[in-house]
Amino acid sequence: MITTKGGLDGGVPRTLWIDASAGVAGDMLLGALVDVGVPVETLRQAIETVVHGAVSLQVSSVQRAGLRAVKVDVEVADEQPRRTWADVRRLLERAPLDGAVAEAALRTFERLAGAEARVHGVRAEEVHFHEVGALDAIADVVGTCAGVVGLGPDHVVLSPVALGSGSVRTAHGVLPVPAPAVLELARGWGVVASAPDAGELATPTGLALATTLASASGPLPSMTVADVGVGAGTRDVPGRPNVVRLVLGQDAGAALDAVVLETNVDDLDPRVWPDVLARLLDAGALDAWLTPILLKKGRPGHTLHVLARPADQDGLTELVLTHTSTLGVRGTPVTRTVLDRAWAPVEVLGGNVRIKVGSRDGRIVHVMPEFEDAAELARAAGVPLAHVLTLAQAAAATSGLLPGAAWPQDAAI
Repeated sequence: MITTKGGLDGGVPRTLWIDASAGVAGDMLLGALVDVGVPVETLRQAIETVVHGAVSLQVSSVQRAGLRAVKVDVEVADEQPRRTWADVRRLLERAPLDGAVAEAALRTFERLAGAEARVHGVRAEEVHFHEVGALDAIADVVGTCAGVVGLGPDHVVLSPVALGSGSVRTAHGVLPVPAPAVLELARGWGVVASAPDAGELATPTGLALATTLASASGPLPSMTVADVGVGAGTRDVPGRPNVVRLVLGQDAGAALDAVVLETNVDDLDPRVWPDVLARLLDAGALDAWLTPILLKKGRPGHTLHVLARPADQDGLTELVLTHTSTLGVRGTPVTRTVLDRAWAPVEVLGGNVRIKVGSRDGRIVHVMPEFEDAAELARAAGVPLAHVLTLAQAAAATSGLLPGAAWPQDAAI
């Protein structure tokens, strides 16, 4: 998975939002991918596997209506041949592409062929792609699919798309905008109106890519934004930035507060487990515990659970692998809702016992004597531990530490 400029927490669902509110085209998507942090070489290598030596990418920084953007120009060495969907499919199937990239590229061209077939009333296999079957469009599709697969988003959302207005000259003659194939590709997806004579804002290749890669249509999802990429179209239109934006982020609903590391073990000397748990807690685990389980063939065992901060995941995983007999550790991102916590000492039997106070929104929720403090005082005083705990709880209540009472919101452990 590609690590972009801002970076994302590992193991957290990623969302990629395609902002096509100003239109979308293949070269614009390539530029946005480069700007969001995908290495140009990643795109070049994928394209090279399909059309060896026939295409080159030129990357430059440009401005569109005063906004900075990245422009990727696809330069083709030879004259463009006309290709059918069957021709393009053979090229893609024979190329040594990554499986996910090949699958996405095939689905994109299949959508294009289906749209053209409906428009012209022919079978998809008979469609001649003209412009979209040319080498530059193959480069747009393969490069974009490689870039998005490399980013590894769990969800891709497409904004309502500006399709344009007016007319455009194509291999079939002058056609109204949105072009018939574009409208076919837009079926089931949100679109927005464009100013009169805005021209072609969404190309068939660009819209086929966006609607193939995305699984939903909508505005910017709730997320923690990590990176933004801006890709430029060819025209620079005053007052309307001719760009596509890619926004990559971490799902807001799954913000990675912690990770639960788990492994099942059935062949470790049980006397070792207390040492393992102690080592994990000393190494920064938020919590660590065991659950008795019954494994295959009726063997008794334990599941080791470790609640960890994201930054501590690798170190704690290494500790589990080193100090247990497991062959692997799984990790699951989780969210936590925690109370604010603070200490408040109270006097008991001539000594001090810390009271752990859990609060929320300036109100006490829980009050609990610290066990180790109470145990040490009980040993020193020669009295039962339960007696010290009861006295500490009573002392806390006497000092106003009661559930529902006000508590300073800036107090913390």
